[in-house]
Amino acid sequence: MSPARLPWADTAKGGCILLVVLWHVVVKHYLLIDWPSPVPGVWGTLTEQLVPLRMPLFFTISGMFAAGAVGRPWRVLTRSKIAKFFYLYALWLLIHTALLALVPGFDTARADDLGELLAQLTVTPSNLWYLQALALYFAVAKAVRRVPVGLVLGVAFVLSAIASAGLLEVPGNRGGVYQNLFFFLAGLYFRPWIERMAASATWARLGVVGAGYAGVLAVTAVTGARDLFGVWPAVCVVATALGVTAAALISRWGAVGGALARLGRATLPVYIMHMPLLALSHLALVGPLSADLDGRLRVVLAVAEPVVLSALLVWVCLRSHRALPAAGGGWLFDLPAWRSARRARTGVPDRL
Repeated sequence: MSPARLPWADTAKGGCILLVVLWHVVVKHYLLIDWPSPVPGVWGTLTEQLVPLRMPLFFTISGMFAAGAVGRPWRVLTRSKIAKFFYLYALWLLIHTALLALVPGFDTARADDLGELLAQLTVTPSNLWYLQALALYFAVAKAVRRVPVGLVLGVAFVLSAIASAGLLEVPGNRGGVYQNLFFFLAGLYFRPWIERMAASATWARLGVVGAGYAGVLAVTAVTGARDLFGVWPAVCVVATALGVTAAALISRWGAVGGALARLGRATLPVYIMHMPLLALSHLALVGPLSADLDGRLRVVLAVAEPVVLSALLVWVCLRSHRALPAAGGGWLFDLPAWRSARRARTGVPDRL
């Protein structure tokens, strides 16, 4: 592990990518199966409550480590970050489009013709939108370096509030791009403060922040305030504080914290590969899981299947990431020329 890395931040990223995979497993596969029990409702509700946590925390952590890249000349930043993430987005969008065509019934964003593909490449990003957003965010952060921080964050917060309140057209995953710039920039500007929050994390604070988050979710659900201007990004701020505190505490547990931190240092292959693997898994599993199974077995499967399938998908992604570069597939995970040049200088690969 590089000395510059923070174990709690890697733990947070590992937790976030697990929650992303679990969310997709639940909403795109699990809830489409006729489970004769109340368990599916529990899984659906649980994963729904974590929506404000997953991507805002992920982008906050990404922003925390962006200062070095943003401080480099434009030509270096463009090659190392902007072009890299756009390249990965475009490459894996084409791969996803080809693989998802094999599973036409799978419920996810897909391009069915050239026009839709061009839209996904540009203004209406696909499920891989995090990569496109990162490329854009690095460019924005560089462009506004000399603009007052308060103004930059204020504009980003307003953009997030407008998008989350439905005041902008946000087809596909465009809304996610609009909503999360604020959290990337907050991570960039407030890294010292976030690090102090993590260093001083206690279980008592986790309880207080967790109770506050639960309360905010309950109030927005009861009042229907979710779509009011400014409410959603404010909820995400509370969720991010909860995530930072929880990750800091979990990182202090040897086995669990270490496992999540290792996963957090390898989120890229999981993020880019799990969706088509999930689509193929859904095609293979939906029939058998919908069959007339023994009642007790169905209850066990209803409880465990999202966790088991999520863990399996993560494992396959990580194993594939080890095997593909060795077989000449390193270009699947980085700009080919950048990869070789960086390894020559540092001896280590770049990571998401």
